Amino acid sequence: MSDVMNRTRIKFCGLTRPQDVDAAVAAGADALGFVLWPGSQRAIDEQRLAALSERVPAFVTRVGLFVDPAPALLAHCAMHLDLVQFHGDESPDACMAAGRPWIKALRMRDGLDLRAAAEAFGGARALLLDAYRPGVPGGTGKTFDWSRIPAPLAKPVILAGGLTPDNVAEAIAAVAPFAVDVSGGIEAAPGIKDAAQMAAFQRAVRRADNARCGA
Repeated sequence: MSDVMNRTRIKFCGLTRPQDVDAAVAAGADALGFVLWPGSQRAIDEQRLAALSERVPAFVTRVGLFVDPAPALLAHCAMHLDLVQFHGDESPDACMAAGRPWIKALRMRDGLDLRAAAEAFGGARALLLDAYRPGVPGGTGKTFDWSRIPAPLAKPVILAGGLTPDNVAEAIAAVAPFAVDVSGGIEAAPGIKDAAQMAAFQRAVRRADNARCGA
């Protein structure tokens, strides 16, 4: 397998400040996540999204995180996004109606059939797998049992949930995901990113990739 195929993509999520966008790009993030769900401590509004998205250079994907959004909110935000992340109870049809490439987040509750979900959300570019906590659509800061992820899965896997610079290499070794997604694990406080932690996370991912390649 080529080094390109073995490279784990990195998404830094919950960005709220211009300096954190710049630091995330400098650290080598492939994608930046902006939370458009008001219930989150990392939520931003449409005006902040517009300002932050303008700082993102070419070839870095701008991802908007929504939880059962109103169509009007999606439409207003779409021009500032490259990819939509659905983190609620959206149906496959509702996701397809977004008019943008999309990914579906699934919380790993007991009894979830990932193979069936991958088939149901066949239009998704990937499935983002996160820890389950009742009443919380994401951002729990907790890991889940990675052995529950079947291999192979019909969709690329974006692994989330409690990842940090200290455990992401272990996660990559266990799951070999297409991408990893981190928010709280690179923060000084909710919504306030730590540039050193972002750089440390990126280095840990690259070391894990090199280990998989036998470098």
